[in-house]
Order: sequence, then structure tokens, then C-alpha cells
Amino acid sequence: MERREQSVEHAGCRLAYTVTGTGPKVLFVQGVGVHGDGWRPQTDDLSARFACLSFDNRGMGKSQPFTPPITVEQMADDARAVMDAAGWDAAHVVGHSLGGLVAVQLALAARNRVKSLSLLCTFTGSRTAAPMTARMMWLGMRIKIGTRRMRRRAFLGLVLPPGHTADLDAMADRLAPLYGHDLADSPPVTDHQLKALRATDLTPRLGELAGLPTLIVNAAHDPIAPPSAGRALNAGIPGSRYIEVADASHGWPVTHTEQANRMLGEHFTAAGG
Repeated sequence: MERREQSVEHAGCRLAYTVTGTGPKVLFVQGVGVHGDGWRPQTDDLSARFACLSFDNRGMGKSQPFTPPITVEQMADDARAVMDAAGWDAAHVVGHSLGGLVAVQLALAARNRVKSLSLLCTFTGSRTAAPMTARMMWLGMRIKIGTRRMRRRAFLGLVLPPGHTADLDAMADRLAPLYGHDLADSPPVTDHQLKALRATDLTPRLGELAGLPTLIVNAAHDPIAPPSAGRALNAGIPGSRYIEVADASHGWPVTHTEQANRMLGEHFTAAGG
């Protein structure tokens, strides 16, 4: 399937985006420290039936330069800008983690541009994201100290469920091209994206999305977007559908690709193709 790589100048940044496939339109929005190709497990498959647009958030990958501060509102406006550049009036919108929060903000700011929402491993904002559990604090410390191999393995503790049987070194090598960097490193924009997340809580506005087809999927072992965060989204968005995956963590779209793609395809079709 042909991948069409393009860019658009918007608000002081050249935003890089990719369109793959034809059919009903789907926009994919990534989260903290991940470039647009983090969606390849989804877009490589779903592009057989859908037109898939993914992009590098400002400050990630080829979307440069970025000037602090970064806000969730700005990230949502960037998403709208790449839709405009691609000539898309509306699309199904999929977001992972912070990207899900950006997707919600986009729907709040431009409801007519969003045909449906798919919020994967997402939260309402600072109120429900990354609660300071003992596990979260331990992993957060370990991703910043030790050898590069130790930091990679600590990072995998955030995206894989406890008791996994994966070869950690092989998994780190597999994920590096999807994330756009060695898992031992954090891109400079990461801290600014986290600040944008901590400054945002969309809980009071979720009710405005009543009637918008919304799929919410959270993983039982996710320390960043725990099931309680997904349930808070579900409670706030009238008519939304909530699914909890029992054997997964924050990397669910990558570790459970077939399941994720099936759920997404079914949701797009139910929401009107």
C-alpha cells in the first residue's frame, strides 16, 4: 500500500504527516514521546479498508521546530491542520494516551470534524492520568537511571503487563522504530508534552460529547491510564462504550495488534463507515 508522506507549515512548525490507503477517513493521534509511525501496526493493516492519516506531533520526528510551551489545545489544532492539508472535512479520530486527550479536545473544539472517537489507554487529563502508585513511582525512577539496557527494560515495564514472557531486548529493538527513538532515551519534547498533560483536565466538558460514537479501551495492568481512568471517561461521555482488556498494559495497540485493529474497524463501521 502506497504511503504518501507530506508536510504543512502551521503555527511555526512544519508538521509531517502520512496518508495510506483509501476509503472512510481515519486520523490517528499519538501520545507522549512517540512519532506518527507508532501507528504502523494499525495503519499497515487498516489501510486495506480505510484512508489512514498519521502525523508527528510538533517536536517529534520530522515535525520541527517546536517552541515551548506546548498545550493540548495547540496539539488538537495541529491535528486539525493536517486534516485541512490532506483535504479532509471529517474523520474518525483515534488517540492513544495523551493522543486520546488531544482527540477529545479536537472533538470539543470542532465537533463537525469528528465522525467518531476511539480513545485507547486514555484518561480525562491530569486528574486520572498516571496515579502515583508504588509501581508507577518505581518504574518512573528506573527509566531515568542505570545503564541504557536497564532503562530500556524499565520503559518496557510501562508498556507490557506483569508476567509477560517477551524477550525484553528483542522487544526494545522492535519498538524503537515505532517510537522513533531508542527506548533508553526521551526526546526533548517529552517533558513539554507531560506539562501539557498535567495542565489539562477535560472532565467538566465531557458531557458535551453526548451522541458522538465513542469507543474507550483501557488495559487492566496499565499504570499510566489505569481502568479507573477509562471508566471516568466512560462516565463523562454519555453513550460511550467502555472495554477493559484483561491481559495488557499501556502498549496494548502494539502488543495486541489484531485485537485492537478488529475493535477499531468494527467501531468505524458501526459509526457510519
